[in-house]
Amino acid sequence: MTPSTLYRAPFAPGGPAPADAELCRRLLSLALASGGHHADVFFEYRASGGLAYEEGITRSASRGVRVGLGVRVLEGDAAGVAHTEDLSWESMARAARTAARIAASGRSGAVALPAARALPERYDVAPSLDRDGLEKRALLERASRAARARDPRVTKVEASFAEEVREIVVATSDGLWVHDVQPLFRFGVSALAEQGGRRERGSSGGGGRTTLAYFDDRSPEWHAERAADQATVLLDSRSAPAGELPVVLAPGDSGILLHEAVGHGLEADFNRKGTSNYAGRVGQPVASPLCTVVDDPTLVHGRGSINVDDEGSDPERSVLIEAGTLVGYLHDRLSSRHYGTGASGNGRRESFSAAPLPRMTNTLLLAGPHDPEEIVRSVKRGIFARKFGGGQVDIANGDFVFSLTESYLIEDGKLTAPLKGVNLIGNGPETLSRVEMLGTDVELSDGVWTCGKDGQSVPVGVGCPTIKIGRITVGGTEIA
Repeated sequence: MTPSTLYRAPFAPGGPAPADAELCRRLLSLALASGGHHADVFFEYRASGGLAYEEGITRSASRGVRVGLGVRVLEGDAAGVAHTEDLSWESMARAARTAARIAASGRSGAVALPAARALPERYDVAPSLDRDGLEKRALLERASRAARARDPRVTKVEASFAEEVREIVVATSDGLWVHDVQPLFRFGVSALAEQGGRRERGSSGGGGRTTLAYFDDRSPEWHAERAADQATVLLDSRSAPAGELPVVLAPGDSGILLHEAVGHGLEADFNRKGTSNYAGRVGQPVASPLCTVVDDPTLVHGRGSINVDDEGSDPERSVLIEAGTLVGYLHDRLSSRHYGTGASGNGRRESFSAAPLPRMTNTLLLAGPHDPEEIVRSVKRGIFARKFGGGQVDIANGDFVFSLTESYLIEDGKLTAPLKGVNLIGNGPETLSRVEMLGTDVELSDGVWTCGKDGQSVPVGVGCPTIKIGRITVGGTEIA
C-alpha cells in the first residue's frame, strides 16, 4: 500500500507521532481500567477537497483536513464513547478515561499488545487529491463543453468534483492493530435544457474508491452526454399515470430502492431493538424465491468497499436473503455479541467523533434467469424506472415513497413516452414478494450514493439486475 505523498496522517507508521502498538496498549489499558469486556481506539485523518465549475468559471474550490481519536468501551450491550481532536497524550488519555465511565465493575480489563494485521487491497491508493487542480478543472471544462455541444437546447451546465483520502488506525483490546488508507472521489454533471418556456434538468456522475484512471472507461464527455440527453428527453415528458401498475426497474442505480426499503431493516441494531419488521424472522420467507440479497464490501473499487471496518473486523460478503428466505443480518461487535455470531465487518462510523453502527457497504440483489428485453416485452402497460431521486422509508414497517428522475411509460412491451412526476409508493417486503422476473444483467451503481443513519453519513454502493415487480402503487396525475 502506497499512501498519499501530500496528505498523510501524523499518527501513521513513519509519521511524526505514530499510533504504534505500545501507545495503543496504554490507551486501551486506561479505557478498561474500570472494567468492560472490550475497548477500541480509532485514529482518523481525513483530507477532503471539492471543485465546482459553472458557466465557464470555477464557482468554488475547497480543501479541508480533520484529525482525531475516538475511544470506545463496551460493557454488555452498553457503550461508552469519547473523542478528541487533540492528539497530545493528556487529551487522548482523558478521552480514554471518559469512555471508561460506562464500566463500573472496578476490575481492570486485560489488554493484549496489539499486533499488526495485513489487509487486502480493494482500492488503489493514489488519491486524486495529489493531482494538480488545473488537471481536474480541465475535466470539468470538458464535461461542460460536451453537454452544450450535445444539443442546442442545453442552456446551463454545472460540473463538480468531490474527493477525499481517509487514513485510519484501529487497535482493540483483544490484540488487533490495523492501518488503512481509503481514497474516494465523485464526479458529477448537471445539464439544464429549455424549450418553449419549459425547463428540465438531467444529471450523470460516477466515481468510487479509485483514481483518475476512472475516466479511462467513462470520460467526462460520456457523463455530459448522458446528462444532456436526460434533460432534453424530459422536455417531451408527459404526466405520469396513477394507480397500481407493473414496474420494471433498470439495472444498477435502482438498487437504491432495495437499499432503503429493505437493506436498513436488515441491519442488526434495528432487529436487536425490535424496531425492524424483520426482527425474529430469520428462516422465514420474506421475498420472492427469485430474490437473493447480499452485502459485499469486497468489490474492487466499489464506493462502499472497505479493507477493514471501523472496529477492526474483517469485512465479508454477507448473504441476507437467499432464494426469498431471510438468513441473517448485518452485524457490528455489539449486535454480534447479542446474537452470538461473529461480526460481519459492517461496523462503520462517519468519523472518529461518532460511534460505530451496523451499516451496509455494497448491497445487491443478485442476477436472475430472465433476458432484460424479455422483461420489458412482458409488460402490457406499466412504468420503466431508470433513475431514482429522493425517498423516505419507515424502518419499522418498510413503507416507502421514492421519486423518479427519469422514467418511461411501457405500452405493449415497448418504452414510449418519457414521464414526469412519478412516485413509487409501497412496502419493502411486499415489493420483494411481488418480484416476477429478474434479469441476467446485474450492475453495481457507479459510485454516487451516500447513506444516512442516525445523523451519520457513509459512502455505499447499490446494485441490481433488471427487475419486474408485478404491481406497485404509482403516484401520478393521470388515472392509470
